[in-house]
Amino acid sequence: MAFMQWARRMALVLVGCAGLWGAAQAQDMAGAKDHPAVKRFGGSSIVGYEVRNFDAVEFQTSTFKEFDLGAGVRRYVQPPLQLEGKLTRFWYEAPGDTRALELYRNYVNELTAGGFQALYDSTKDPAAGKWTNFLASFSSSKKDFVKNARSEYVMYAAEANTIRTGTFQKDNVTVRLVAIDWPKEDRTYKARQGAYIAVDVLETKAMQQNMVVVSASEIGKSLTTQGKVAIYGIYFDTGKADIKPDSKPSLDQIAAFLKAEPGVKLHVVGHTDSVGGFDGNLALSRRRAEAVAAALVKDYGVAAGRLVGNGVASLAPVASNASEEGRAKNRRVELVLQ
Repeated sequence: MAFMQWARRMALVLVGCAGLWGAAQAQDMAGAKDHPAVKRFGGSSIVGYEVRNFDAVEFQTSTFKEFDLGAGVRRYVQPPLQLEGKLTRFWYEAPGDTRALELYRNYVNELTAGGFQALYDSTKDPAAGKWTNFLASFSSSKKDFVKNARSEYVMYAAEANTIRTGTFQKDNVTVRLVAIDWPKEDRTYKARQGAYIAVDVLETKAMQQNMVVVSASEIGKSLTTQGKVAIYGIYFDTGKADIKPDSKPSLDQIAAFLKAEPGVKLHVVGHTDSVGGFDGNLALSRRRAEAVAAALVKDYGVAAGRLVGNGVASLAPVASNASEEGRAKNRRVELVLQ
């Protein structure tokens, strides 16, 4: 009897130790936490995690065609969905013998049960047979990189024929899933044999404008010393050339400068970041510059002959387009002395 009681106690100790070991194996990255809109697969752990307060993201809505190495972008049958907002990125490592298809299906079922609409699901796309280079550059470039506790190559050099991808949307939340199988235990990649899933959650929102309004005197000083001045306080919706109402403080200062200097003539030059096609950005940057000139003429009484609107798209960046911070600096209007 005493032996049986001892054996039971030892069994409980061993079970407790096994549970602790399992918890340690499923430990999340420091600071990582699930997104309230997306549950995790039971027993999985967060091995990659990053939050970007504002970023531009492409979401797949049609069959993948190829990865364009020259441009560094994926090509699809139809253009992808372009959205901006708060981006939260996860890599989950699934437990034990879980495979990519099981992992992916669980996420799809959970999302659709929660009211998300499928914008694309590779498992229902009869043309989605070749994923040879879909993972090319996945987390291996500055824009795609996700901070992780494994290796970037876990989501870069996996078994391409096991990939499942999907895009799901509900209200202002859009979710991208990329599930893959990892073939073996690998110390180099710090990877366990099993399945991984990348989950990107974008909450669509307008970017908070934090640029300081340039005063009329500062405009004059910059034009005198540099021949140009960058204006960041003129705002437009993505892809549009309609000036937003909160641009008024900057327009007021430009008009005040022009009133104080009646002999000055200016080029109004629109600049964009590198997101999107060059030809479209070139036309957009010109329309925006012309909209600024037109507003100064109509609303402030500036003579039309003093202003010429033009655009240069992304040809004159002042920062790298690899980050949202840099792209925000590149989206601007400049005043240049004629």
